Amino acid sequence: MPSPDDRDSNAPRVQWSRAALMQAASLAFALALIGRAATVQLLEADEWRSKAENQQLAASPLPAPRGTILDANGAILVESRQLVKLSISPREVAVDIRRKGDGAKRVETLTTTLARVGVSQEWVRRANDTTRKWVEIPGRFLATDVAAITALRGVHAEPALERVPPANDGLRRLVGRADDAGGAVDGLEKALDGVLRGTDGERALVRDARGQRIRSPNVNGEAAQAGKTVVLTINQGLQDIAERALGDAVASMKATGGDIVLLDVANGEVRAMASYRADRLSAAATAVTEPYEPGSTLKPFIAARLLDLGRARSDEIVSTHNGEWAVGTRKIEDDHPMAEASLFDVIRYSSNIGIIQFAQRMSPDEQYELFRDLGFGTPTGIPYPVESNGTLLPPKRWDSMTSVSLAMGYAMNATPLQLAVAYAAIANGGELLEPALVKEIRTPDGDVTFRHQRRVVRRVMSDGAARQLRAMLKGVVETGTAAGSNLATFDVAGKTGTAKRAIGGKYMPGKYTASFVGMFPADEPQLVILIKLDDPTKSIYGGRAAAPVSKVVLQAAFAARDAAFDRRGQARRGTIAATPSLTEEEVQRAVDAATAPTGRGATSWVARVDEPMETVHAPAAVARRTVPDVRGLPVRRAVYELHRAGFRTSVGNGISGGDRAQLTSPAAGTVAPTGSTITLGRDP
Repeated sequence: MPSPDDRDSNAPRVQWSRAALMQAASLAFALALIGRAATVQLLEADEWRSKAENQQLAASPLPAPRGTILDANGAILVESRQLVKLSISPREVAVDIRRKGDGAKRVETLTTTLARVGVSQEWVRRANDTTRKWVEIPGRFLATDVAAITALRGVHAEPALERVPPANDGLRRLVGRADDAGGAVDGLEKALDGVLRGTDGERALVRDARGQRIRSPNVNGEAAQAGKTVVLTINQGLQDIAERALGDAVASMKATGGDIVLLDVANGEVRAMASYRADRLSAAATAVTEPYEPGSTLKPFIAARLLDLGRARSDEIVSTHNGEWAVGTRKIEDDHPMAEASLFDVIRYSSNIGIIQFAQRMSPDEQYELFRDLGFGTPTGIPYPVESNGTLLPPKRWDSMTSVSLAMGYAMNATPLQLAVAYAAIANGGELLEPALVKEIRTPDGDVTFRHQRRVVRRVMSDGAARQLRAMLKGVVETGTAAGSNLATFDVAGKTGTAKRAIGGKYMPGKYTASFVGMFPADEPQLVILIKLDDPTKSIYGGRAAAPVSKVVLQAAFAARDAAFDRRGQARRGTIAATPSLTEEEVQRAVDAATAPTGRGATSWVARVDEPMETVHAPAAVARRTVPDVRGLPVRRAVYELHRAGFRTSVGNGISGGDRAQLTSPAAGTVAPTGSTITLGRDP
C-alpha cells in the first residue's frame, strides 16, 4: 500500500492532466470551427450563397412575347399585348388599410377599379372578403387600367401576355390561334411556332422582413426575348375585299359556304385567302383543308396537254351529237347542245361530250401524269399544319369510266389553292410555281433571316399552249359560259365549273359546287382569282353564281390604294376599260340589220360600242377582245354572238340569214379592238 507521501506526490500530476485535456478539447473544437468555416466559405460557398439568395430573392417569370405577324405591306395582323394578372390577399389589404388609417378610401379604390375593368360584382365581393386568404381575379388587364390598386399591399400583379387575333374571320382561320400560355393551337401559329415563340425570362424580386416581394434596382433578372416577326404574302386590303365579297355571295346565293383565293401569278405568293362555312365551329382555312371535285375547271388542262403533244388544234372540230351521247352505260349531256364544236368552243361552252372525245386521245397513264404534273394529289407545301393532299388515284385503280369522269372534272379532288396554283401556270406561260404564304422572317432587331424566292416546281405546258389557252378562256368570259356574269367590263379570262357534290361517297340531289377560276388581265395576267360556292340555291351554275364575284373583287381592288395592282400598265393595255353592255333589244336590232337583204355586205351599227370608254384611275383606252369562233352556227346566231362580244359585223356576198357561217375575217382567236368589223364569209 502506498504511503501518504506517495499519494501527495502524484496529486499535482493528475490535476495537470485534466488541464491539458481541457486545453486539447478547446483546441480541437477551435480547429473544428475553423475547418467548418473554411469548408463553408471555400468549398460550399456557392451552395450557401444560393440558399441565402433564395431566402432573400424571389424569381417571377417574364413571358416572352410571340413574334408579330404582318401583312405584305407591313400592316400588323397579329401581335402580343403586355397585360397583368391580379391576385389579392384580402387579409393583407385589410391590415394595410388599418395601419394607414384611410380604410374607406382604399376599399372604394379597390372596388371601383375592379368594377371599371370589367370584374363582376361576385369577384369584387370576394376580393374584399377577409375570410379568404387568396383570391385570383379572372382575366387579364392593362397595367395602366389597374395602376391605382397594384400599389396597395395585398394586391399582387403578375405579367401576362394576350395574343390579339386578326379581326377578319378568314384571316383568323389562316393565322390560327395561340392559347393564354403562349402556346400555338392551330394554323400558321402552330406551323411557325418555332419562329414565333420567344424565350421566357425572369424578374428578380427582393423579400422584405415580412416576406413581401418588392422590386430592387440593384438586382437584375433575365430579360425575355421576343419571337421573330413573320411577314406574310397576304395583302390586307385584298383580304378584306375577298372576305366581304365572299360573305355577300354566300348570302345572296343562299350557299352553305365558299372560298376565295387570290394568287400572284409571277411569284406564287398568296395575296388573299378567304373561307366561310355555315358551321361556326369550323376554324380551319378550308381553301387548303377541304378538297372538292373541280368539275369543268379541269377541262382547259386537257386541251393544253393535247396542244403540246400535237394531237389537237384549237380549231379542230369534233361531233358533239347535239348535246346527247352515250359512253358505255353512261349518258353524257351538254348544257349548250351543239352538233359539232372546235376545241376552242369545247372550252368556251364547256362541252362534256367534246372534251371526252379529245381526252380519249391520251392514254390513262398520260392523263394521270398530266394531273400529277399540275400538283393534284400532293400537298403544295405551304406552312399550314393540316393541308390536304387532295385525291388522284393511279391508273391501276381506275375503272372503265374513270378516264371519262376525269375529263369532266370528277373522280379526283383538289383544294382551291391547288387549283389556283395550276391556273397560275396558264397565266405565267406554263410554269408551276410553289405557292407561298410567308414573305419574310425578321429578328426583333429587324434583320431578315428568310426572304421568299420564286421557285419553279416544273414546266407543265409550253408558252405557246398557255397563250392559246388564255385566248380560249377569254372566249369563255366574252361569249361562253361566263358571258352572263357581266365580266366584260374587265379583261378577264377564266373557266366556270358546276359539279355535283358527293357526301359520304354519294352524289346528293340538289347539292352542287359552283366555281370560277379567272386570271386578270387576260393577256398579261397578274392575278389568278378562284371563287367557289358550296350548295348555292339561287343558281347552281358557276357562270351565274361564282363568276360575278370576281368582278366585285376586281372593282373593289382597283378602288383600294394598297391592292398591289399595276394600274398604269392596265391603263396602257386598256384592260380596265368599262365597255357598256348592249341590251337584248339592241343586239337583236343589230342582227336584223346585218342579216336583212338590204344589209348584205354592209357594216352593221352596234349601239354604244363606239362611245368613249371610261377607265378607273386612267385615261380612256380601247379594250381588245378575242374574236369568237362562230363557224358552223346559223348566220343570225353568228352575228348575234359577234355583237355580244362587242364587234361590228359584215356579211359577205352570197350569204343569207338562213346559211351557216363558214369563216370569219379576222379569224377566230384573233385579238382585235372592240368595235372592229368582223366579216362572215364562205370557205374559198
